[in-house]
Amino acid sequence: MKLVVISAGLSLPSSSRLLADRLTDTTRRQLTADGHDVDVHVVELRDLAADIAHVMVAGFPGPELSDVLEAVEEADGVIAVSPVFAASYSGLFKSFVDVLDNTTLAGKPVLLAATGGTARHSLALEHALRPLFAYLRATVVPTEVYAASEDWDTAGGSADALADSVTLAGRELAALMGARPATTESVEQQLPALTGPCGQEASG
Repeated sequence: MKLVVISAGLSLPSSSRLLADRLTDTTRRQLTADGHDVDVHVVELRDLAADIAHVMVAGFPGPELSDVLEAVEEADGVIAVSPVFAASYSGLFKSFVDVLDNTTLAGKPVLLAATGGTARHSLALEHALRPLFAYLRATVVPTEVYAASEDWDTAGGSADALADSVTLAGRELAALMGARPATTESVEQQLPALTGPCGQEASG
């Protein structure tokens, strides 16, 4: 099974990448326990920032970004992690989503996660990220994971709560990926009522 992990952290290392790695480990362990071979492809959007900006202006991606877009298209599941800026996902994260074809994530299991300075920014998951991926018709994992700065303190109770959320979300993603039927049909063939020619939404 193919798992693509998208981290929109800007620093090196970043808390977004750290959270992405934890979610990846949990998901991979569960898939392996369920008898699946797992191929993980980690994408650091900070390394693709110039390519993403270029495709938004020029209209076509370079080779590296093309490979990433193809990997997302072929993935059986996706983990997407963004830092929270101004009560929403980062501009880099949204720009990457904007260059995806509008059918790429349709029906695909996606685990959403975010990082921020304080717990109050966790609302961005429910009010920004989830609506965005619902619009793209992704199958969003029920459990969202948010990590504030204090959640990385291994001596605190919040670290235990984060670990529990990571475990639950990873297991949910693994279950959705494992239950997803293997198919070579295009998204347009699978969702004829939702898409028209060239991936455009069919009119009512």
